[in-house]
Amino acid sequence: MTVLVAYASRHGSTRGIAERIAAGLRVAGVQTELKHVEEVQHLEGFDAFVIGSAAYMFHWLKDATSFVKKNRTRLATKPVWLFSSGPLGTDRVDDNGNDVLEVSRPKEFDQFQSLIRPRGEQVFFGAWDPTAPPQGVAERFVRRIAGKVPLPAGDFRDWAAIDEWTAGIAADLGARVLVG
Repeated sequence: MTVLVAYASRHGSTRGIAERIAAGLRVAGVQTELKHVEEVQHLEGFDAFVIGSAAYMFHWLKDATSFVKKNRTRLATKPVWLFSSGPLGTDRVDDNGNDVLEVSRPKEFDQFQSLIRPRGEQVFFGAWDPTAPPQGVAERFVRRIAGKVPLPAGDFRDWAAIDEWTAGIAADLGARVLVG
């Protein structure tokens, strides 16, 4: 069993989540390769896939979305899990009583449900360094908003939640699961 963990990341937060997932699968005895989606040359030889992307304004990065669409025929025949990172802070419930991780679900996930039928999907809290130079229109827009409504800066990734989700994938793949 060989799993590809593929990701798209702008500043490294999502890459860090992908690295943690790949490491957790390896500890569980699953042969795992980790690659940025733009480095993936082919999908042959992989038995399952974990694909993740940073999300901005409720959308995955374009290179991750293109990767899924381009490879949809192959992905639809294999076990696939999707993850996203993006919401900032530690509050699980917003001011309207909504689960922050649920309302931060990337819009592409609805289309991916019919295209590749993933076994699971998860949104994780991300990280934001206000001193990092913005990349792309969405980040420049977020910077303008942050000037009016301060966004929480820091690393909000929940490593325990990431490890738990990874253990679930390993268990689904029939691997031995070693917790903590």
